Amino acid sequence: MPITTPFGFESTTAEVLDGVDLTGRRAVVTGGASGIGVETARALAAAGAEVTLAVRDTGAGDRVAADIVAATGNKQVRVGPLDLADQDSVRAFAAAWEGRLHILVNNAGLMASPLARTPQGWEMQFATNHLGHFALAAGLLPALRAAGGARVVALSSSAHLRSPVVFDDIHFERREYDPWLAYGQSKTADVLFAVEADRRWAGDGIRVNALNPGGIRTNLQRHVDIDAVVRAATAAGAAPMRWKTPQQGAATSALLAASPLADGVGGRYYEDCREAEPNRPGTLTGVAAYALDPEAAARLWDVSLATLQLTS
Repeated sequence: MPITTPFGFESTTAEVLDGVDLTGRRAVVTGGASGIGVETARALAAAGAEVTLAVRDTGAGDRVAADIVAATGNKQVRVGPLDLADQDSVRAFAAAWEGRLHILVNNAGLMASPLARTPQGWEMQFATNHLGHFALAAGLLPALRAAGGARVVALSSSAHLRSPVVFDDIHFERREYDPWLAYGQSKTADVLFAVEADRRWAGDGIRVNALNPGGIRTNLQRHVDIDAVVRAATAAGAAPMRWKTPQQGAATSALLAASPLADGVGGRYYEDCREAEPNRPGTLTGVAAYALDPEAAARLWDVSLATLQLTS
């Protein structure tokens, strides 16, 4: 049976971490200077964690860090430069990390952006949403192991239902580029990462899960006419979109990152603060079977290692 909790769609970060003490624990939140990344970082800091905002815009990060310190009274909020589309930046962030790491929240991402490529020729959404986070987690693996019980949280999306990982043409070198298919593929990759990373790392005390935060109006949608998307989905027979506040949208991230309700849990996909049911055709909830396929997860892991020229 899927794992349930007392929380649901309307639950907030404050509710899911009520009574949780993270004193002495250290966390990294990518994209922690905007959207639900801010609220995830704020919730972890409010519970006592030392939080590092891993961000491209360190000026924005500094402003958010100051706001979180003022709101929570926790002065252990730091900012580190990280551009997930730049592997040199990812390596530099991981190399600069010292000591243990208890929580890694892979929150940052691109949504349905126009076609762009990294200098290596990688499609930008896949490079940022999956490959960048894959390399970051791999680089921080010694710190996660040293924590003696760490958690990695991978933010996916209901958009993973739009596409599996198309292994024959991941980077749209032969097929026509579609921003939503590219986004959906990258979000499926985030779930597959959680499946295989948990299989590999659970023995080291590292548990990895993926989640759909739900619909939240943030600057993630800067490339998208989101109202037009919602109208099209409704016209196609999908249920009307229910929007969350940022505090509600970050609740599932906070739960998987720090709640005792997620102790011993790994390789799963959550939404609305509980494990998702299998997707039913015609709906935008639940998880696609291909996103939890262990063979696809293992294949993606090998492809990612080869692409990034990593050894393990």
